[in-house]
Amino acid sequence: MKTTRRSKRAILFVIGVLIALYVLSPFYLVLVNSFKKQTDIVQDPVGMHGASFSQLTENLNAVINNSNFRFWYAFGTSAVITVASLVLLILFGSMAAWVISRNHKRGWAIAIYMIFIASMIIPFQVVMLPLIATFRDVGKFVGINMLQSVPGLIFAYCGFGGAMTVFILTGFIKGVPYELEEAAAIDGCSPEGTFFRIIFPLLRPVITTLTILNGMWLWNDYLLPSLMLGQNGKVKTLPVAVQAFVGSYVRQWNLILGAALLAMLPMIIVFLIGQKQIMSGMVAGAVKG
Repeated sequence: MKTTRRSKRAILFVIGVLIALYVLSPFYLVLVNSFKKQTDIVQDPVGMHGASFSQLTENLNAVINNSNFRFWYAFGTSAVITVASLVLLILFGSMAAWVISRNHKRGWAIAIYMIFIASMIIPFQVVMLPLIATFRDVGKFVGINMLQSVPGLIFAYCGFGGAMTVFILTGFIKGVPYELEEAAAIDGCSPEGTFFRIIFPLLRPVITTLTILNGMWLWNDYLLPSLMLGQNGKVKTLPVAVQAFVGSYVRQWNLILGAALLAMLPMIIVFLIGQKQIMSGMVAGAVKG
């Protein structure tokens, strides 16, 4: 029996290592080739030949000072979109989840919750083209440019990220004792006061999890910004701005990978700092749901 268990653990360990190597291999290629010149990347993209810290510094300086890339402008745009979307998702998502969880036996609450769940199942690729057409028509109707604008992209992210946010928060709020709200109501607290003074502070663990998960998605997303902002638009997020180093016939791999490294670093740091909060929040939401 012991030998069988050891062999199973060894097999699982080997499988885990192989999966980890497969998942981390793109990051390895980005990291290693950021230290190289263009010619060294083409000759040996996997090995360490030609890698040096001086070349990394040269690549990063070329990326930051490139007039087409406009690193700091793209960085600021990504930061504004990410922060604003996170605030709106957490604020309105927690309100919706609270109302749904406290009225979960009523038909309208069940219907709204099922709509949120259904929207998580539909792939983004199915709705991306109708989305662009709808945003264009809505923008013309209300007189606000929904495409190639930061507010339009934030609005789209709130729609696509709201379902998962409500789903996780609803599961967590169901585990919060209703007696706390009854006691607050007896003391004369309004429903708004009950939510912001009692419920919302209790959501801190799961809000931390959602902030990190949604933050990584918002910061790294390429497809939706490229569709709504365009490749040659004035407003660009960091992932879209990397296209500045991709030409029709020439690809500056040392600058492309240097820009990709700069774009990835903030979220890697956030994930490493908050990985414990991610796991604890996910487990809490799953168990209490």
